[in-house]
Amino acid sequence: MSDDADKPGTEGAPPPAKNKKKLIVIGAAAAAVLLGGGGGAYMMFGGGPAKAEAAAGHGDKAEAADDEAADEGEGEGEGGEGGHGGGEKEAPLDVPPLLVNLRTADGAPHFLKVHVMLVPGAKSSVEKLKDSLPMLLDAYQPFLRELRPEDLSGSAAVFRIKEELLIRSRDTLGDGQVKVILVQDLIQQ
Repeated sequence: MSDDADKPGTEGAPPPAKNKKKLIVIGAAAAAVLLGGGGGAYMMFGGGPAKAEAAAGHGDKAEAADDEAADEGEGEGEGGEGGHGGGEKEAPLDVPPLLVNLRTADGAPHFLKVHVMLVPGAKSSVEKLKDSLPMLLDAYQPFLRELRPEDLSGSAAVFRIKEELLIRSRDTLGDGQVKVILVQDLIQQ
């Protein structure tokens, strides 16, 4: 009888609930890995990051072909330039660093240095953005000067500045001119 007590199916042994819990945890982990891998594959091959990589300057032949097809569909006449036109259109424009005084309650001098890059939108190019850069800087200055040092604390500060600058870009130049604002430096003194 002592041999029967050691077997897992007998009355004296605890039920195999631990094995079921382990199987559920392992199954959930495997499902999470599969979903994560599937999502990553979709992001890599689905076209979403291809646009982001092209904006970051990682252009391969397939992305250049996608950019050419998009240019031809827009009817702007830039699609005939070949792969050079597609890659050039997505290259960001480096904006000179902006240095502004921040608004403070005590009048103490506080400065903000912002260095951004502008990614041209579907209706623009780097050359067009260069030509309209004085208007953009004029639109950015009042917003940056009204910032307070406490507005720049926390992780949401960079996101807020990017969004506000993008809104001002769209108000100044129109929709489709600036696609993304990339913050390179944000220094407060």
